[in-house]
Amino acid sequence: MSTPPQDFAATVTELETIVERLESGELSLEDALTAFEQGVRLTRDAQQRLDSAELKVRALSEAPEGKLDVAPFHAAPEPSAAQGHDDSEETPPW
Repeated sequence: MSTPPQDFAATVTELETIVERLESGELSLEDALTAFEQGVRLTRDAQQRLDSAELKVRALSEAPEGKLDVAPFHAAPEPSAAQGHDDSEETPPW
């Protein structure tokens, strides 16, 4: 049993490898169950990391009154900003 990698990308890569092994059909029942259990652990770890990242993003982008501030990730002005469109009213993607 390996411990989950510290890097999210490594977790995803390891999950992809496990899926490929399971889909190959070449594992014995015992090995397939072990791989499946490892995949479940890695999936839970990845989900916890994503949940944590989402909470951090929300905390960083939340306005003082509790409303989410939606801001573009790039420095260039949005074309709609020049037309007076208020992006702060958009619904966040989550």
